[in-house]
Amino acid sequence: MTMGSGASASVVVPRNFRLLEELERGEKGIGDGTVSYGMDDGDDIFMRSWTGTIIGPLNCVHEGRIYQLKLVCDKDYPDKPPAVRFHSRINLTCVNQDTGMVEPNKLPMLSSWHRDYTMEHILTHLKKEMAAPHNRKLPQPPEGTFFELIESAHA
Repeated sequence: MTMGSGASASVVVPRNFRLLEELERGEKGIGDGTVSYGMDDGDDIFMRSWTGTIIGPLNCVHEGRIYQLKLVCDKDYPDKPPAVRFHSRINLTCVNQDTGMVEPNKLPMLSSWHRDYTMEHILTHLKKEMAAPHNRKLPQPPEGTFFELIESAHA
């Protein structure tokens, strides 16, 4: 088989190239600036640990609040979703209230993950979740409170 002979063949971008693309996009800024992300440690050659920030959407209890998140892309990313954990305390139906972990079975984007989804997609989806009818009026913990830091086995 020669290059380009398969009509439906698609190119699979290697993990590190994909993460470099995401890093570049994250550094440029996304949309209206209410969602951002970048690497935790610029020296991490495996590009595993990322920090995300979401500014709460208008007209709900999250308005103006700044939420910090941790995203961990293991060796299977982007074939499998990253682990996503809120550092800032938040009350959302998809977030474990003891750990801050976003529960994949409660967030359809993570449970039905596609390789072409990105960290940007996750953060913008979580922002939309904040404004969803089932989350928009939930009582929230005091601003500036955080989930306890749990050291990851692969961090």
